[in-house]
Amino acid sequence: MAVLNKIRQRSVFLIIIIALALFSFVLADVIKSGGISSQNSQNVIATVNGTEIDREDFAREVEAFERNMGNNISTTQAVNRVWDQKLRQVILEEEVEKLGIRAGEAQVTNLVKTQMAGNPNFSNEVGMFDENKLREYVANLKATSPEAYAQWQDFTTNLAKTAKMNTYYNMVSVGVGATLLEGEQVYKLQNDNINMKFVQVPYSSIPDTEVEVSKSDIKSYIQKHSSKYKTEASRSLQYVIFNETASAEDEKEAKEKIAALRSERVEYNAAIGANDTLPGFDTTSDYAEFLGTNSDLPYDGRYKFRNDLKGDNAEAIFNLNEGETFGPYKENGYWKLSKVVETSVIPDSVKASHILITYKGAQLGATANRTKAEAKALADSISKVVKGDSEKFAEMASEYSADTSNNMRGGDLGYFSPGMMIPEFENYVFENKTGDVGVVETGLGYHVIAINEQTEAARAVKVATLAREIQASEATMNSLFNEVTKFEISASEDDFSEVAKKENYEVRTVKDVQALDENIPGAGAQRRVVQWAFDEEAEVGDVRRFDTNNGYIVAQLTSKKEKGLMSVEEAAAQVTPILKKQKKAELIKERIKGSSLQEIANNQGVSVQTADAVNLNSPTLPGAGSEPEVVGAVFSLKAGEVTQPIAGEKGVYVAELVSKFEAPAMDSYKSYAQQESAARRAQAAMRVFEALEKKAEIEDNRGKFY
Repeated sequence: MAVLNKIRQRSVFLIIIIALALFSFVLADVIKSGGISSQNSQNVIATVNGTEIDREDFAREVEAFERNMGNNISTTQAVNRVWDQKLRQVILEEEVEKLGIRAGEAQVTNLVKTQMAGNPNFSNEVGMFDENKLREYVANLKATSPEAYAQWQDFTTNLAKTAKMNTYYNMVSVGVGATLLEGEQVYKLQNDNINMKFVQVPYSSIPDTEVEVSKSDIKSYIQKHSSKYKTEASRSLQYVIFNETASAEDEKEAKEKIAALRSERVEYNAAIGANDTLPGFDTTSDYAEFLGTNSDLPYDGRYKFRNDLKGDNAEAIFNLNEGETFGPYKENGYWKLSKVVETSVIPDSVKASHILITYKGAQLGATANRTKAEAKALADSISKVVKGDSEKFAEMASEYSADTSNNMRGGDLGYFSPGMMIPEFENYVFENKTGDVGVVETGLGYHVIAINEQTEAARAVKVATLAREIQASEATMNSLFNEVTKFEISASEDDFSEVAKKENYEVRTVKDVQALDENIPGAGAQRRVVQWAFDEEAEVGDVRRFDTNNGYIVAQLTSKKEKGLMSVEEAAAQVTPILKKQKKAELIKERIKGSSLQEIANNQGVSVQTADAVNLNSPTLPGAGSEPEVVGAVFSLKAGEVTQPIAGEKGVYVAELVSKFEAPAMDSYKSYAQQESAARRAQAAMRVFEALEKKAEIEDNRGKFY
């Protein structure tokens, strides 16, 4: 009591102490995250030329994109697609605003016409777009539905943006072209040609051992050609995968459970307050209900021919007599019992026609006005008519059938085999004979069915399969978790690879993962691992465990590379061959001696080659491939002149101009100028955006949020 009294007496003091502690905790977090101003960065997905892209708006667009794609793409893919659109939008809108481009009402109206072309709501009696009908429609929206009117305004606003972009691209295209002089140059590149002789001393004539490329050579080359050797920030990892797999005990338990379901069993039924005898797989008569309650796979209930049954045990199952059971057997991660519940001799395919009568409440009855009873009466009436006169079936189908995919073809469904139609429909056409007409009810409505043709009958079976998936038990998963945790702790304290080696775990490595990568080679989609690797607090050597769909990954961050120039080691594979070629070229040039091509060829152990009708548009030499530097140099010579040694793509060349053919002058080079203008304009839109993007100041924070 004395202690409690003292606490009560000092309660104000304690409250102040607690408040200061909380304040210091919050303040420390603010300082750690870069200050109060940095809170804004939590709401900004990116900044483009000073324009902030709001994170929440971006997230809504990503979600909408995923919905539109039917969730057939990953979130990362959706993020990248939306980012490309957003980046283009922000950069181009900035240019449009700088130029003062505006969208006139007529431009927007023309785009609306294009979008609404063929829409009967906005067409006159002759099928042409009627602007007055559009105005009436918009006025009606404004008066009756504010939400729909707001959507219409968004639609026209986007069209106005499109009109601005079209104007911008048209302005760019108009400014791109080719002069008559450039047209003449194109003509000459295509039609001027030369005949030449050359000697090629290939780079392969000098062994790689005779040239040495040092790290300083590579570094110097990278610095001189820095634009080619820029690299994005990347991380390297090593990791071990732990999969949740069922143990031998788990397999045994699944097998025992499925075997126990064969016989009748007594269980307490809370609904009746007494024990109840439940049927087993061997004694049940309702296989759909039994499997729906006890199996991990549903009851199919369709007749199947031999070729329809798959797997190693298909033959044995198909040859069972009605009522016989095969198993238990293991297949595709399940323990199974398969029983032939019915056998029949039926056609393997049927040709049939139908007339579908829907009613209000049926799956395809959204526009129907008739009741179910009226639909049944109509179907029965049509059935009587076509039974009396089969020629009227096509007429009735076109008039009454709700199946628009075939009603104009007399309801013809063509040939189909078991498993392709709704079960009730299918049972009728396969269990009756050619020429029969009947009425069958399905969830779609009432079908008047005519069996037109049936192929030769063969044995078919209905198979009920009781299946129990072989899964890791809770005990197995707990054991795996303990194993993974133990490895994570040990790998954090000691050498990751050595610890894994002692436990016989496979260590996988991955180099240069980038911030927005989704997949890790060998592990699939592991976005959380990549995000962790790029977290500001993650340090080289850190180890982290991650949950996966099938278990765990324990990963270690092994290196961090920031954005900038490639290191010597990174660029070596690309730069070393280039530098070796340059060094070999200098050595070959020093060794070339002689006053004629033949003398040079004799000295170098090669032959003099010829090339005829070579032009600058396609500077290809026989046996050497494309050599633009060499061909360009020869074009500048006079007949009989010889070049100095030239370093080409495949070797060092000395060449002689034999003769030159200059294409005759044309009265006008307009057609060539137009041809070149069209080629340039075709690439203008893409190239102008590439230039603007390269120039833009972009701070991309997507990797922090996705």
